Amino acid sequence: MSATDEKAIRRVVISALVGATIEWYDFFLYGVVAGIVFSKLYFPGSDPVVSVLLAYTTFAVGFVTRPLGGVIFGHFGDKIGRKSMLIITLMIMGVATFLIGLVPTYAQIGIAAPVLLLLLRVAQGIGLGGEWGGAVLMAYEYAPKDKRGFYASLPQIGLAIGLCLASGVVALLSSLLTDEQFMAWGWRIAFLISGVMVLVGMYIRLHVQETPEFAAVKARNAELRIPFMDMIRRYPGNVLKGMGARYIDGVFFNIFGVFSINYLTSTIKISRTDALLGVMAAAVVMIFFIPFFGRMSDKVGRGKVYMWGSLITAVSAFPGFWLMTHSGGNVLLIWLAIIVPFGILYASVYGPEAALFCDLFDAKVRYTGISFVYQFSGIFASGITPIIATALLKSGGGEPWQICMYVLFAGVVSALCAWMIGRSPSPADAVDTADAPVVTASR
Repeated sequence: MSATDEKAIRRVVISALVGATIEWYDFFLYGVVAGIVFSKLYFPGSDPVVSVLLAYTTFAVGFVTRPLGGVIFGHFGDKIGRKSMLIITLMIMGVATFLIGLVPTYAQIGIAAPVLLLLLRVAQGIGLGGEWGGAVLMAYEYAPKDKRGFYASLPQIGLAIGLCLASGVVALLSSLLTDEQFMAWGWRIAFLISGVMVLVGMYIRLHVQETPEFAAVKARNAELRIPFMDMIRRYPGNVLKGMGARYIDGVFFNIFGVFSINYLTSTIKISRTDALLGVMAAAVVMIFFIPFFGRMSDKVGRGKVYMWGSLITAVSAFPGFWLMTHSGGNVLLIWLAIIVPFGILYASVYGPEAALFCDLFDAKVRYTGISFVYQFSGIFASGITPIIATALLKSGGGEPWQICMYVLFAGVVSALCAWMIGRSPSPADAVDTADAPVVTASR
């Protein structure tokens, strides 16, 4: 690889990483705050469990609308280009997050408060639905074929940094302010910060070029009229296997990154700041392990790394929750129970995931394909997980073992799908022609 090529890849990766970080910060900030702020200020009620469930329902709405964003921006990303869609999605996400920080509470404007919150969450979902696919595609399509797992994993670090920033900012505000100040106005600062971050991200993204692979498609005038229909026609098996493989990612992330905060504060009775710091520490560790497993997937095989990662990650929920439950409130033990499963083992899934999904489709439908697989599966894998976990915790009398069994089920489903993906050739390696044969799985 020439110095010019390396410089171009670095520029693209930085652009994708910065944008992904901002998008994930915006999206997960809502999840971090949902159980500790929105349930009290926007969904007040006599039953705190019902209030939390309502707050998590609006959290889930963001996942329901993500497939819509994935289809819309995937369509135009496969017809017009990856770069322009990334700029639009970043703007949608940033403006919606900024406005959430300005929405009056239920006590101030009544039912209009949760309605406005819901509408802005819809906008967040649409923005992120188009963002993720474009960000990882920029890195994947610029990278040499033998390093695609590694380079495609680098934008994935944006999830860890975004979660770290979201939980870290809220933890900092919680520690600096009294509970009254934090609930009255402090939490809003975390959302308003997004406005500045978006300006930085826009500047960086305006200075990258279209990917060589899509530029070649444009040069041949090979863009498809309706990429989504072509994806369904040629790759139905890949779509189903990809969504199944995604199951453990969504479930595990939202159990440890979102639900655990409310569990630790409400059931284990540790402070909000300590719970947030535990999640933030896991996110910091994850930053280093995501590219490690991405590089491993280039050497060992993405299907194999993902399969074993799914099983091991799922099983780790049992010792993780056991340690939280029997920690006696010891903060270091609780942090260990989060950092090892979430910061290290979960990265074995999330690191190779982007390239695994990109391998499932050829360049003409790749933006649409990976966006749909990732975002549509997010409805059942991610969006409803905090709701399911809250209900399982209640049905289990406050014990988390039903939650762990649910995580294990998700891990087995994902491992099976990854195994099937790993047994077949990749459309990404096939000759890209209009009459290319149908291939039903990826390596």
